[in-house]
Amino acid sequence: MNTDTMRAAPDRAADRSIVLEARDLRKHYAVKRGVFKPMATVKALDGVSFQLQAGRTLAVVGESGCGKSTLARSVTMIEPPSAGVLCYDGRDVVGRSASEMKDLRRTVQMVFQNPYGSLNPRKTVGSILTEPLVINTDMGKDERRARAVAMMGKVGLRPDQVDRYPHMFSGGQRQRIAIARALMLNPRVVVADEPVSALDVSIQAQVLNLMMDLQEELNLAYLFISHDLSVVRHIADAIMVMYLGKPVEHGAKDVVFARPRHPYTRILLAATPRVNPSLRLERVLPKGELPSPLNPPPGCSFHKRCPHATERCAAEVPALRPVDDRLVACHYAEQMN
Repeated sequence: MNTDTMRAAPDRAADRSIVLEARDLRKHYAVKRGVFKPMATVKALDGVSFQLQAGRTLAVVGESGCGKSTLARSVTMIEPPSAGVLCYDGRDVVGRSASEMKDLRRTVQMVFQNPYGSLNPRKTVGSILTEPLVINTDMGKDERRARAVAMMGKVGLRPDQVDRYPHMFSGGQRQRIAIARALMLNPRVVVADEPVSALDVSIQAQVLNLMMDLQEELNLAYLFISHDLSVVRHIADAIMVMYLGKPVEHGAKDVVFARPRHPYTRILLAATPRVNPSLRLERVLPKGELPSPLNPPPGCSFHKRCPHATERCAAEVPALRPVDDRLVACHYAEQMN
Protein backbone atom coordinates (compact mmCIF):
# COMPACT_ATOMS: atom_id res chain seq x y z
CA MET A 1 0.00 0.00 0.00
CA ASN A 2 1.03 3.64 -0.41
CA THR A 3 2.20 4.67 3.04
CA ASP A 4 3.08 8.22 2.02
CA THR A 5 -0.44 9.38 2.94
CA MET A 6 -0.50 7.49 6.23
CA ARG A 7 -0.14 9.51 9.41
CA ALA A 8 1.84 8.26 12.34
CA ALA A 9 -0.22 7.09 15.29
CA PRO A 10 -0.56 10.03 17.72
CA ASP A 11 0.96 9.90 21.17
CA ARG A 12 -2.29 9.85 23.10
CA ALA A 13 -2.42 10.76 26.79
CA ALA A 14 -5.93 9.55 27.52
CA ASP A 15 -7.17 6.94 29.98
CA ARG A 16 -4.99 3.83 29.74
CA SER A 17 -7.12 1.43 31.75
CA ILE A 18 -7.16 -2.22 30.70
CA VAL A 19 -10.45 -2.82 28.89
CA LEU A 20 -9.77 -6.34 27.60
CA GLU A 21 -7.72 -9.17 29.03
CA ALA A 22 -7.31 -12.74 27.79
CA ARG A 23 -5.52 -15.37 29.84
CA ASP A 24 -4.63 -18.77 28.36
CA LEU A 25 -7.49 -18.48 25.87
CA ARG A 26 -8.23 -21.70 23.97
CA LYS A 27 -10.64 -22.69 21.22
CA HIS A 28 -10.71 -26.34 20.18
CA TYR A 29 -12.91 -27.95 17.54
CA ALA A 30 -13.82 -31.63 17.25
CA VAL A 31 -13.75 -32.70 13.58
CA LYS A 32 -14.37 -35.92 11.69
CA ARG A 33 -11.44 -37.44 9.82
CA GLY A 34 -13.36 -40.19 8.06
CA VAL A 35 -16.12 -42.77 8.39
CA PHE A 36 -14.17 -45.27 10.49
CA LYS A 37 -11.62 -42.92 12.04
CA PRO A 38 -11.90 -41.41 15.53
CA MET A 39 -12.71 -37.75 16.01
CA ALA A 40 -9.76 -35.37 15.92
CA THR A 41 -9.23 -32.06 17.70
CA VAL A 42 -8.16 -28.87 15.97
CA LYS A 43 -6.54 -26.46 18.40
CA ALA A 44 -7.37 -23.21 16.60
CA LEU A 45 -6.35 -21.26 19.70
CA ASP A 46 -4.01 -22.93 22.13
CA GLY A 47 -3.08 -20.65 24.98
CA VAL A 48 -3.33 -16.97 23.99
CA SER A 49 -2.82 -14.25 26.61
CA PHE A 50 -2.75 -10.49 26.22
CA GLN A 51 -3.99 -7.20 27.67
CA LEU A 52 -5.49 -4.33 25.69
CA GLN A 53 -5.60 -0.78 27.02
CA ALA A 54 -8.03 1.97 26.09
CA GLY A 55 -6.73 4.10 23.23
CA ARG A 56 -4.23 1.45 22.14
CA THR A 57 -3.99 -0.95 19.21
CA LEU A 58 -2.79 -4.55 19.43
CA ALA A 59 -2.12 -6.04 16.00
CA VAL A 60 -2.36 -9.81 15.56
CA VAL A 61 -0.43 -11.09 12.55
CA GLY A 62 0.41 -14.42 10.94
CA GLU A 63 -0.32 -16.66 8.00
CA SER A 64 -3.78 -17.91 7.10
CA GLY A 65 -4.68 -20.69 9.52
CA CYS A 66 -2.70 -19.30 12.45
CA GLY A 67 -5.84 -18.55 14.50
CA LYS A 68 -6.27 -14.79 13.94
CA SER A 69 -9.93 -14.91 12.88
CA THR A 70 -10.75 -17.51 15.54
CA LEU A 71 -9.32 -15.12 18.12
CA ALA A 72 -11.52 -12.34 16.71
CA ARG A 73 -14.65 -14.50 16.99
CA SER A 74 -13.78 -15.56 20.53
CA VAL A 75 -13.06 -12.02 21.71
CA THR A 76 -16.34 -10.74 20.24
CA MET A 77 -18.17 -13.69 21.86
CA ILE A 78 -19.47 -14.89 18.50
CA GLU A 79 -17.98 -18.24 19.53
CA PRO A 80 -17.27 -18.83 23.22
CA PRO A 81 -13.74 -19.99 24.05
CA SER A 82 -13.23 -23.63 25.02
CA ALA A 83 -11.11 -22.66 28.01
CA GLY A 84 -9.30 -19.73 29.56
CA VAL A 85 -10.33 -16.35 30.91
CA LEU A 86 -11.75 -13.45 28.89
CA CYS A 87 -12.44 -10.24 30.82
CA TYR A 88 -13.98 -6.91 29.82
CA ASP A 89 -13.33 -4.14 32.35
CA GLY A 90 -12.42 -6.84 34.84
CA ARG A 91 -15.60 -8.88 34.28
CA ASP A 92 -15.11 -12.47 33.11
CA VAL A 93 -17.55 -13.43 30.36
CA VAL A 94 -17.66 -17.07 31.47
CA GLY A 95 -20.73 -18.03 33.49
CA ARG A 96 -22.66 -14.80 32.85
CA SER A 97 -26.42 -14.74 32.47
CA ALA A 98 -28.06 -13.91 29.13
CA SER A 99 -28.81 -10.33 30.21
CA GLU A 100 -25.25 -9.82 31.44
CA MET A 101 -23.86 -11.22 28.18
CA LYS A 102 -26.04 -8.85 26.19
CA ASP A 103 -24.60 -5.95 28.17
CA LEU A 104 -21.02 -7.22 27.74
CA ARG A 105 -21.45 -7.63 23.99
CA ARG A 106 -22.12 -3.92 23.72
CA THR A 107 -18.59 -3.35 25.02
CA VAL A 108 -17.00 -4.93 21.95
CA GLN A 109 -17.97 -4.60 18.29
CA MET A 110 -16.45 -5.94 15.08
CA VAL A 111 -15.54 -4.58 11.66
CA PHE A 112 -15.44 -7.41 9.14
CA GLN A 113 -13.05 -7.91 6.26
CA ASN A 114 -15.37 -7.68 3.28
CA PRO A 115 -17.48 -4.50 3.07
CA TYR A 116 -19.33 -6.00 0.11
CA GLY A 117 -20.61 -8.96 2.13
CA SER A 118 -21.05 -7.52 5.63
CA LEU A 119 -23.85 -5.07 4.78
CA ASN A 120 -27.41 -6.18 4.02
CA PRO A 121 -28.11 -5.09 0.40
CA ARG A 122 -31.88 -4.94 1.08
CA LYS A 123 -31.58 -2.30 3.80
CA THR A 124 -30.78 1.39 3.60
CA VAL A 125 -27.76 2.76 5.37
CA GLY A 126 -30.05 4.33 7.94
CA SER A 127 -31.67 0.98 8.72
CA ILE A 128 -28.25 -0.72 8.93
CA LEU A 129 -26.95 1.86 11.40
CA THR A 130 -30.05 2.02 13.58
CA GLU A 131 -30.51 -1.76 13.86
CA PRO A 132 -28.09 -2.10 16.83
CA LEU A 133 -30.05 0.66 18.59
CA VAL A 134 -33.38 -1.07 17.91
CA ILE A 135 -32.08 -4.30 19.44
CA ASN A 136 -30.13 -2.89 22.38
CA THR A 137 -31.74 0.42 23.42
CA ASP A 138 -35.09 2.06 24.11
CA MET A 139 -34.44 5.04 21.81
CA GLY A 140 -37.30 6.38 19.74
CA LYS A 141 -37.28 6.34 15.95
CA ASP A 142 -36.36 10.01 15.54
CA GLU A 143 -33.56 9.76 18.09
CA ARG A 144 -32.15 6.65 16.39
CA ARG A 145 -32.18 8.33 12.99
CA ALA A 146 -30.51 11.46 14.39
CA ARG A 147 -27.75 9.32 15.89
CA ALA A 148 -27.28 7.48 12.58
CA VAL A 149 -26.98 10.77 10.68
CA ALA A 150 -24.48 12.09 13.23
CA MET A 151 -22.41 8.92 13.00
CA MET A 152 -22.33 9.14 9.20
CA GLY A 153 -20.84 12.60 9.52
CA LYS A 154 -18.26 11.29 11.97
CA VAL A 155 -16.99 8.70 9.44
CA GLY A 156 -16.93 11.14 6.53
CA LEU A 157 -20.27 10.42 4.81
CA ARG A 158 -22.96 12.97 3.96
CA PRO A 159 -26.25 13.02 5.94
CA ASP A 160 -28.26 12.99 2.70
CA GLN A 161 -26.86 9.52 1.95
CA VAL A 162 -28.71 7.96 4.89
CA ASP A 163 -31.54 6.58 2.73
CA ARG A 164 -29.28 5.06 0.08
CA TYR A 165 -28.54 1.35 -0.30
CA PRO A 166 -25.09 -0.27 0.02
CA HIS A 167 -24.72 -0.92 -3.74
CA MET A 168 -24.75 2.87 -4.27
CA PHE A 169 -21.44 3.25 -2.39
CA SER A 170 -17.83 2.42 -3.21
CA GLY A 171 -15.87 -0.17 -1.27
CA GLY A 172 -14.18 2.44 0.89
CA GLN A 173 -17.50 4.11 1.66
CA ARG A 174 -19.05 0.75 2.58
CA GLN A 175 -16.26 0.10 5.03
CA ARG A 176 -16.90 3.53 6.55
CA ILE A 177 -20.54 2.45 6.98
CA ALA A 178 -19.36 -0.77 8.65
CA ILE A 179 -17.16 1.26 11.01
CA ALA A 180 -20.08 3.57 11.79
CA ARG A 181 -22.30 0.57 12.57
CA ALA A 182 -19.66 -0.81 14.94
CA LEU A 183 -19.59 2.50 16.84
CA MET A 184 -23.36 2.98 17.23
CA LEU A 185 -23.42 1.38 20.70
CA ASN A 186 -20.38 3.31 21.99
CA PRO A 187 -18.12 0.25 22.41
CA ARG A 188 -14.82 0.40 24.23
CA VAL A 189 -13.19 -2.29 22.06
CA VAL A 190 -13.34 -2.68 18.29
CA VAL A 191 -12.09 -5.87 16.67
CA ALA A 192 -11.05 -5.16 13.08
CA ASP A 193 -10.56 -8.35 11.06
CA GLU A 194 -8.49 -7.44 7.98
CA PRO A 195 -10.52 -4.22 7.61
CA VAL A 196 -8.66 -2.85 4.56
CA SER A 197 -7.46 -5.97 2.74
CA ALA A 198 -10.47 -5.99 0.38
CA LEU A 199 -10.05 -2.32 -0.55
CA ASP A 200 -8.08 -0.66 -3.33
CA VAL A 201 -4.60 0.34 -2.25
CA SER A 202 -5.43 4.01 -2.83
CA ILE A 203 -8.34 3.79 -0.34
CA GLN A 204 -6.62 1.79 2.41
CA ALA A 205 -4.75 4.76 3.90
CA GLN A 206 -7.95 6.84 4.05
CA VAL A 207 -9.79 4.18 6.03
CA LEU A 208 -6.84 3.59 8.35
CA ASN A 209 -6.47 7.31 9.00
CA LEU A 210 -10.19 7.45 9.81
CA MET A 211 -9.80 4.61 12.31
CA MET A 212 -6.87 6.37 13.97
CA ASP A 213 -8.82 9.65 14.20
CA LEU A 214 -11.80 7.86 15.76
CA GLN A 215 -9.51 6.08 18.21
CA GLU A 216 -8.01 9.37 19.33
CA GLU A 217 -11.42 11.04 19.65
CA LEU A 218 -13.26 8.18 21.39
CA ASN A 219 -10.34 6.51 23.23
CA LEU A 220 -11.10 3.20 21.51
CA ALA A 221 -9.08 0.04 21.96
CA TYR A 222 -8.42 -1.85 18.71
CA LEU A 223 -7.66 -5.51 18.24
CA PHE A 224 -6.40 -5.27 14.67
CA ILE A 225 -6.17 -8.54 12.73
CA SER A 226 -3.91 -8.34 9.69
CA HIS A 227 -1.40 -10.11 7.50
CA ASP A 228 -0.02 -6.86 6.07
CA LEU A 229 2.90 -5.72 8.19
CA SER A 230 3.18 -2.40 6.32
CA VAL A 231 -0.31 -1.58 7.65
CA VAL A 232 0.53 -2.85 11.13
CA ARG A 233 3.68 -0.70 11.25
CA HIS A 234 1.55 2.47 11.03
CA ILE A 235 -1.48 1.68 13.15
CA ALA A 236 -0.31 -0.63 15.94
CA ASP A 237 1.13 0.09 19.37
CA ALA A 238 1.92 -3.56 20.08
CA ILE A 239 2.13 -6.67 17.93
CA MET A 240 1.42 -10.35 18.60
CA VAL A 241 2.72 -12.84 16.04
CA MET A 242 0.82 -16.14 15.94
CA TYR A 243 1.64 -19.53 14.46
CA LEU A 244 -0.66 -22.57 14.59
CA GLY A 245 -2.85 -21.09 17.31
CA LYS A 246 -0.05 -19.91 19.60
CA PRO A 247 1.73 -16.59 20.11
CA VAL A 248 5.40 -16.86 19.17
CA GLU A 249 6.40 -13.22 19.73
CA HIS A 250 4.55 -10.44 21.55
CA GLY A 251 5.76 -6.96 22.39
CA ALA A 252 5.78 -3.27 21.56
CA LYS A 253 5.70 -2.61 17.83
CA ASP A 254 8.96 -0.66 17.74
CA VAL A 255 10.80 -3.35 19.69
CA VAL A 256 9.58 -6.21 17.51
CA PHE A 257 10.13 -4.42 14.21
CA ALA A 258 13.58 -3.15 15.16
CA ARG A 259 14.96 -6.53 16.25
CA PRO A 260 12.68 -9.57 15.84
CA ARG A 261 13.72 -12.46 18.06
CA HIS A 262 11.66 -15.32 16.64
CA PRO A 263 12.64 -16.86 13.28
CA TYR A 264 9.04 -16.75 12.08
CA THR A 265 8.76 -13.04 12.86
CA ARG A 266 12.02 -12.43 10.99
CA ILE A 267 10.66 -14.27 7.95
CA LEU A 268 7.45 -12.23 7.97
CA LEU A 269 9.32 -8.94 8.30
CA ALA A 270 11.88 -9.87 5.65
CA ALA A 271 9.03 -10.48 3.19
CA THR A 272 7.66 -6.96 3.75
CA PRO A 273 8.83 -4.46 1.10
CA ARG A 274 10.85 -1.53 2.48
CA VAL A 275 11.96 1.53 0.54
CA ASN A 276 15.01 2.18 2.75
CA PRO A 277 17.66 -0.48 1.95
CA SER A 278 19.21 -0.12 5.42
CA LEU A 279 15.96 -1.36 7.01
CA ARG A 280 15.67 -4.49 4.89
CA LEU A 281 16.28 -7.89 6.45
CA GLU A 282 17.93 -10.74 4.63
CA ARG A 283 15.10 -12.71 3.08
CA VAL A 284 14.89 -16.34 4.21
CA LEU A 285 12.09 -18.53 2.88
CA PRO A 286 10.53 -20.99 5.33
CA LYS A 287 10.87 -24.65 4.43
CA GLY A 288 7.79 -26.59 3.36
CA GLU A 289 4.17 -25.68 3.95
CA LEU A 290 2.16 -24.72 7.02
CA PRO A 291 1.50 -27.99 8.91
CA SER A 292 -2.03 -29.29 9.26
CA PRO A 293 -3.64 -28.18 12.53
CA LEU A 294 -5.05 -31.72 12.73
CA ASN A 295 -1.53 -33.07 13.06
CA PRO A 296 0.82 -30.38 14.40
CA PRO A 297 4.49 -31.29 14.72
CA PRO A 298 5.94 -32.19 18.14
CA GLY A 299 8.13 -29.77 20.03
CA CYS A 300 8.21 -26.29 18.55
CA SER A 301 5.38 -26.07 16.03
CA PHE A 302 7.64 -24.11 13.67
CA HIS A 303 10.69 -26.38 13.78
CA LYS A 304 10.05 -28.21 10.49
CA ARG A 305 10.11 -24.89 8.61
CA CYS A 306 12.71 -23.08 10.70
CA PRO A 307 16.21 -22.55 9.21
CA HIS A 308 17.73 -22.60 12.74
CA ALA A 309 15.99 -25.72 14.13
CA THR A 310 17.90 -28.27 16.21
CA GLU A 311 17.03 -31.62 17.80
CA ARG A 312 15.92 -29.77 20.91
CA CYS A 313 13.33 -27.85 18.85
CA ALA A 314 11.82 -31.12 17.61
CA ALA A 315 11.50 -32.56 21.12
CA GLU A 316 10.78 -29.67 23.49
CA VAL A 317 7.99 -27.10 23.32
CA PRO A 318 9.50 -23.63 23.89
CA ALA A 319 7.94 -21.52 26.61
CA LEU A 320 6.76 -17.98 25.87
CA ARG A 321 9.34 -16.10 27.92
CA PRO A 322 10.65 -12.54 28.27
CA VAL A 323 13.59 -11.63 26.04
CA ASP A 324 14.67 -8.03 25.39
CA ASP A 325 11.41 -6.32 26.41
CA ARG A 326 9.11 -8.73 24.62
CA LEU A 327 7.83 -12.32 24.95
CA VAL A 328 9.29 -14.97 22.61
CA ALA A 329 8.60 -18.69 22.23
CA CYS A 330 11.99 -19.82 20.92
CA HIS A 331 14.79 -21.78 22.58
CA TYR A 332 17.42 -19.67 20.81
CA ALA A 333 15.81 -16.22 20.87
CA GLU A 334 18.90 -14.57 22.36
CA GLN A 335 20.96 -15.72 19.38
CA MET A 336 18.68 -14.20 16.72
CA ASN A 337 20.50 -11.15 15.38
